[in-house]
Amino acid sequence: MNRPVAVIGAGPYGLSTAAHLRARGIPVRVFGSTMVSWREGMPAGMILKSTPVASSIDAPQPGHRLVDFCADTGITRYESDWDLIPVEDFAAYGQWFADRLFPDLEAVKVVSIDRAPGTGSGFSLKLDSGETFDARAVVVATGLTGVARMPRELDALADTGLVSHASQHRDLTRFADRDVVVIGAGQSALENAVLMAEAGARVRIVARRHGAVAFGDAPDRQPRLTPVTPFGNAWSLYAFSYHATHFRHLPAPARHYLVRRVLGPLGAWWLRDRFTGNVQVTDGRRLVRSQVEDGRPVLTLSGGGPSARLAADHVMAATGYRMDATALDFLGHGLRAGLSTSRGAPVLDAGYGSSVPGLYFTGLPAAASFGPVMRFVVGTEYASPRIAASVAKLGR
Repeated sequence: MNRPVAVIGAGPYGLSTAAHLRARGIPVRVFGSTMVSWREGMPAGMILKSTPVASSIDAPQPGHRLVDFCADTGITRYESDWDLIPVEDFAAYGQWFADRLFPDLEAVKVVSIDRAPGTGSGFSLKLDSGETFDARAVVVATGLTGVARMPRELDALADTGLVSHASQHRDLTRFADRDVVVIGAGQSALENAVLMAEAGARVRIVARRHGAVAFGDAPDRQPRLTPVTPFGNAWSLYAFSYHATHFRHLPAPARHYLVRRVLGPLGAWWLRDRFTGNVQVTDGRRLVRSQVEDGRPVLTLSGGGPSARLAADHVMAATGYRMDATALDFLGHGLRAGLSTSRGAPVLDAGYGSSVPGLYFTGLPAAASFGPVMRFVVGTEYASPRIAASVAKLGR
C-alpha cells in the first residue's frame, strides 16, 4: 500500500514542503486553513519586514514566485528592496499558490497522531471530520500556532480581557482612544504600536534594555563591501542564509543564542518616521509584576520611583514565540515521549527528521537546528527540498 505523507499546516512552509513532495511523485495530503496565521494573526495594515526576494514560497516548478503572482493577478509588482509588501497581498499570494498546486487541500484539523499499530513504521492520524488513515510520514508545519510567549509577570491579568498577545489581533482600531502599553521592542511590537497610534490610541513601548528601540538601514545605506543576502549585507547573514546545515553542529547554547539575537528585535527602516513622535518609549526597565486596580491593568517596572508604575486600558505582549514541541497536543503521548528536544525545540537531523523516525518539523520549530533563516519565508528554499529528499528514502 502506497501510504501518503501528511503535512500539518497550510502556511508557506507546509505548502512548499508539499509541493516538493508531490513533485517527486510522493502522495501527499495537506491539512489546515490556508495562510491562517497571515490572515487572522497579523494586524490589518501590516507590512512585511522581509524584502520581495525573501518573500517567495519555494516550489520545484517555475512560475510560483511572488513576482509570478503579481503578474498573474495584475497587482503591484513587488521586486525591488524598496517595495513594501502589505500582509493582505502576501496572504493572497499564499492562497494563489495553494489554489494552483493543491486544489485538493483539506481544510480540516488533525486531532491526533500516533504510531500506526502493527506496521512497525508509519503513523495513524485522526481528523476532526472523523476520518482515520495511515501515513508513511508526518511533516509538522504549524508555524506560530500555539507557541505565543506570554511573560509570567502578566499572569495576574490572565482571563481579565486586559492583556493579549500581539498575535491575537487583526483589527487594531478597537484600541482607538485607549491607553495601551506594549511589552517588547521587535518589529511586531513597534509596528503594532504604530498602527494603534495611527488608529487614535495612546501607546507606550516598554523595553527592558536601554536603547532597545532601533531601526534598520534603508536599502541605499547597506554596507557595500559585504555579501548580499535576502536580509541585508553582512558576512554573518550570508552564512546563516546559505549554509544552514552547518548551524546544526554548533553547541546548543550557541544555537539558541544566535536564533534569538541574529535578525532579532529591530524595526524596519520604513517604520522609523511613523514611530517617532507618535509612540512613547520607556526603556531600560524590566517588567516586575502586574495587577488590576479599579478595572485597569497596572504594571510595576524595575528601578523604582513614580515612573515605575504604569496604568493603562490594555497591555499587549509583543514578546515573540517559544517553541515547545512536547506541548503539541495532536501528537500522541508515545510520540512526545520519544521526541528529543533542546529547550523545547525538536532536535533534527540534516533532513529535518526528528528522533521519531518519519516525523519531520519545518519552519519555526526547525530554527533551533538550522538557524534564524527558518523564521522567514525564504527558508522554504532550504528546508523543503531536503525534507522531500529524506522522505523519499522512507519505505511506503
